[in-house]
Amino acid sequence: MTEITIRKDLQVAMRDGVMLAVDVYQGTEDKPRPALVAMSPYGKDLQAQSLELPPQRRPSPLWDGCLEAGDIARIVAEDYAHVIADLRGSGASGGEMVGNYNAGGVPLGQDAYDLIEWVAQQPWCDGNVGMVGVSYFASMQVFAAAERPPHLKAIFVSGGHYDFYETTYHGGIMWFMPRAAREGRGGDSGIAVADVRSRMLAEYSAEEVAQRVAARLADPDVKRWPTLEHVLRYPKNRELWFDIVLNELDGDWYEERNPITLARNIDIPVYVQINWGRGWTVDGSIELFKTLKGPKKLDLLPYPPMQERPFHEVHGDMFRWYDHWLKGVENGVMDEPAVSIFVEGTRERVTVDDWPPQGVEHRPLYLRPRRKLSATPEPLDTEWAAPDGFYQAPLTVTDKVEMLTWSTEPFEATTQMVGTGAAHLFVEIDTDDTNLILRLWDEAPGGGRQLVTTGYLKASHRELDDRTTEGNPYHPHTRAVPVEPGRVEEYVVRLYPFANAFRPDHRLVVELSCNEPLVDAHNSLLPPEAMHLPSGRATGHKIYRDATHHSRLVLPFTTD
Repeated sequence: MTEITIRKDLQVAMRDGVMLAVDVYQGTEDKPRPALVAMSPYGKDLQAQSLELPPQRRPSPLWDGCLEAGDIARIVAEDYAHVIADLRGSGASGGEMVGNYNAGGVPLGQDAYDLIEWVAQQPWCDGNVGMVGVSYFASMQVFAAAERPPHLKAIFVSGGHYDFYETTYHGGIMWFMPRAAREGRGGDSGIAVADVRSRMLAEYSAEEVAQRVAARLADPDVKRWPTLEHVLRYPKNRELWFDIVLNELDGDWYEERNPITLARNIDIPVYVQINWGRGWTVDGSIELFKTLKGPKKLDLLPYPPMQERPFHEVHGDMFRWYDHWLKGVENGVMDEPAVSIFVEGTRERVTVDDWPPQGVEHRPLYLRPRRKLSATPEPLDTEWAAPDGFYQAPLTVTDKVEMLTWSTEPFEATTQMVGTGAAHLFVEIDTDDTNLILRLWDEAPGGGRQLVTTGYLKASHRELDDRTTEGNPYHPHTRAVPVEPGRVEEYVVRLYPFANAFRPDHRLVVELSCNEPLVDAHNSLLPPEAMHLPSGRATGHKIYRDATHHSRLVLPFTTD
């Protein structure tokens, strides 16, 4: 193993006088070299476990989602300095963190700018700076690049979270995993809290906060989930999650620090990378890629969704990128197509020049009686093709998640799909709201299956906006419109981007429910609390799929 020189607890002054604590790892040879900067609130000392803990795959009990700063030994061996910093309000750093991603306090991008410029002036750095780390660390790279520090030459963002509303509310349905990452639950160490504050408590009067808390507790979904009531009653115990629970609609709260909005300012080279199976993050990664102005790459990686921890995967891709942009090595990385797509099923890589790829045609697969999916719609009216249905009792009184499934006949030839999709469902609901959760599977002849993609929609968030095109719906999530009980209405659910080739004799299977199964082949690959807030209403659902109501999937078939 390469010998490492370690500088611990260096103090770096920010423009407002707050001091950030930084550790630096580098080779023993005393010379300037490029530096890779990692920033998060998860604790720089935790990241040093990459020197001692072998990488763990989910569902290992030692897998820790906060070990994300990169493989220190490998980075040093490749002749880079590895700089790991605690964000303000966390770890050994001073100052306070206000709101998630510091949305209410000093913008984190400013701190990143100041740290990068400090690094570039150190005798052990040659003035060429990049950044490293997945998830929160990756999002920090976007914040940093948007501030345009002169010495930040390129970034490599893998597994980041960008549209933070869509990270915490999938289709308007609350997702618990960001809470785990902040608090340290179910496979995450959480934030190394030093001084973390709620933005809601900082900006709103006690009366205004009390009114919003009361409104959230009036939602049966929230009221019937005890830990959420605890968060709302005792916000100082859970400052960051309190803010998220109180902001269930998209808008200025999230957009002010939305990395995708800020990415319009980025013109340095950016490599964007994400694994299939994390649909919401794939959507955000693609949106980030399309927003960027400078040299860029998009790399869509194989399932499963969660990389090993401590994070060490894809370092080969990263060093190839940084060797070119930080060391000036002509390795051909920019001579290749901009987009690389791993296609599940055939497990082949496809390279194209842009996203979405050319040669894709959105075609329908219709829901039919007897739980079939067909290329042709049902010819009989409702009287003869009576709707499918299910009743879901709240999980306060049952542990059974009800689910409907439809499937194609076995494919006769390899059938490839690449892109986004949609589900058009004509549903009659007997309460004022519910969840619509879809999961598409590639099922092999023996019954083995792998997740293809997912879709989520809170029924009260069904409005579409003008970005919507065939097979690519968008919901603004800026207001909730209660369901009219007993009315048949079309709900269009966005299916997150995917790439899958269904081989001969395989089937496409779609599941519909309003809650998720607590345990299955996909969820076991995620941390234990990576689930969505269940519906708290006792709800009946009727799914109409007849000559009048063309309930269907609209999927991106490749034609080349």
